[in-house]
Amino acid sequence: MSRGVVLSLCDRTGAMVQPWLENGYRVITVDLQPAANPHPNREHIVADVTEWKPPLRIGRPAIAFASPPCTHLAVSGSRWMKDKGMTVGWRALAVVDAFRVICVESGAPWALENPVGIIPSHWRDADYSFDPCDYGDPWTKKTLLWVGAGFVMPQIVRTTDLFSAQTRVEPTAKNYIYHMSPSEDRGDRRSVTPAGFARAVYEANAPHLLAKQKDPMEV
Repeated sequence: MSRGVVLSLCDRTGAMVQPWLENGYRVITVDLQPAANPHPNREHIVADVTEWKPPLRIGRPAIAFASPPCTHLAVSGSRWMKDKGMTVGWRALAVVDAFRVICVESGAPWALENPVGIIPSHWRDADYSFDPCDYGDPWTKKTLLWVGAGFVMPQIVRTTDLFSAQTRVEPTAKNYIYHMSPSEDRGDRRSVTPAGFARAVYEANAPHLLAKQKDPMEV
């Protein structure tokens, strides 16, 4: 029996929701492209989120995630912004706003992530930031998070803790993603959520784990 539904927007790879899939949650992902990693508990919808609304059958998700494409939002691409024109930036921000509306209206805890970029100038400052090395993946890539409705930011474990799967490590590659070689799937590889962070978010926010903390007899 499913423990609940997880909604993940602009998620082709499923990396952010992998821990939820592995632990009894049904996941609905939405992206312009087909799913890269199908899973029996994953329903993937190919759609434009600016025109898509969650069907009523989903109900209130256990949690909602959004990862707007950062190509036209991150400061790493600012050098080409004059050539792209203002319309490109406006469209990218429209996608962010569509994500925001869907997440807020879901009624669930939610998190929207993006690299350092133009979103704060057009919306609000991020609530949190992290590097993959903070949760066990040995590289840096500063990522911002906008959250709401009770989303719990996982703690960064700075010393060895036998009871935690995620412990901060010293980076061995400084933002190797920025220097990634060109390829057809470069965009997908650059946007994959670090496995350590995905696991930490699951452990801090999964409803059945939170219930067990309150009542150890809960399954």
